[in-house]
Amino acid sequence: MTEAVTQNGKPRAVKAAADDLVEVRMTVNGTAAVLSLPARVTLADALRDHLGLTGTHVGCEHGVCGMCTVLVDGDAARACLLFAVQLDGADVVTVEGLGRPDDLHPLQEAFGRNHALQCGFCTPGFLMSSYDLLSNQPEVTEEELPAELSGVICRCTGYRNILTAVRETRQAHPDGIPAPGNCAHRALVGRAGHGGGTTDGREATDETEDTRRMDIVLPDGDPTIAVDIGTEIGVPVDAVWRVFDDVSLLARCLPGAELTGDLGEDHYAGRARVSVGPIKLAFKGVAHVVEHDRAGQRLRVLAQGQDTGGAQTQADIVLRTEATATGTVMRAKADVYLTGRIAQFGRALAGDVSRRMFEQFADALREAATSGQAPSGPVEAPSALKLLFAPLFDRIRTALRRSRRRSS
Repeated sequence: MTEAVTQNGKPRAVKAAADDLVEVRMTVNGTAAVLSLPARVTLADALRDHLGLTGTHVGCEHGVCGMCTVLVDGDAARACLLFAVQLDGADVVTVEGLGRPDDLHPLQEAFGRNHALQCGFCTPGFLMSSYDLLSNQPEVTEEELPAELSGVICRCTGYRNILTAVRETRQAHPDGIPAPGNCAHRALVGRAGHGGGTTDGREATDETEDTRRMDIVLPDGDPTIAVDIGTEIGVPVDAVWRVFDDVSLLARCLPGAELTGDLGEDHYAGRARVSVGPIKLAFKGVAHVVEHDRAGQRLRVLAQGQDTGGAQTQADIVLRTEATATGTVMRAKADVYLTGRIAQFGRALAGDVSRRMFEQFADALREAATSGQAPSGPVEAPSALKLLFAPLFDRIRTALRRSRRRSS
């Protein structure tokens, strides 16, 4: 249900179909968010998929387990039981807003100190429920804690340590615990690119989608693909670095990529397109130049993007150059993390896509370094046919070279 204003100025309810897009404005962890989403989307899904706040875990989806507990206008609420469209104008705080990695909230510190985390699945729910309890009932007794926290289920049966952590926090802050310490304006980008985002209260448009700066945090663990490639570029190293110094020119050398905005502080917005057979992906995201060392001949970039179909890619890319007698050797090392449809390609195919794109990038970079201008035409991303037949052609060329060596 949404509201419309009648002639007498009074609001009246207007029905919205399950798939109709409804605009919702709320404040999430101190950031004004404008979402356009179907009326059937729950707050839990809006937070996770449309704003990228995956700390809110989803368990039973019936309001029983308490995993999805967040604060709505200062009170604990089950995010799986609320539709996002119900919360127009609401103030929402998730576990991400509680504290920062370098400045944890006292509750988070107590949970870590007392090993109250275990598998971690229930932890966000317990943290938010405990915060609600201690902020509204600072006089709660130790005997009352088990009943007061029974709304969240721990699958590891680690209740004793959890209760100890909450008790210690209450004792350290008898007059009420500190407010959430990580609520400030920042960019929120959905992990699946569902059209949610943040603005400063302005209309959500394609332009605002393209001009949001965000912090890029790479996942823990091994990357989906680890690429380490080198190639010879027959131009002086200074000419190569003239291209590296011009981000706009450098972006024009990237296959399928387009620079769409300078976000400041070495952050850039852009788009990239990849097509493999029937799968066509159009990513929208940001890149952060975290290191630009001309003297050390090293350029490092963090990048993140997502497409509307749920695919997401993150990468840590390091480019190194070395002067040679005939020009420059350029080496690229990249750790790439993939989720969604693009991850279904498999490591071998995804690795081949990466190698082909690097070859195209090197060719375009050579042209730009030689002429001082962008490549004459757009650098197209690898096509499905090229990806399928290039390994075969490589094998044929290798076999021919071996045959010539044997005959000579």
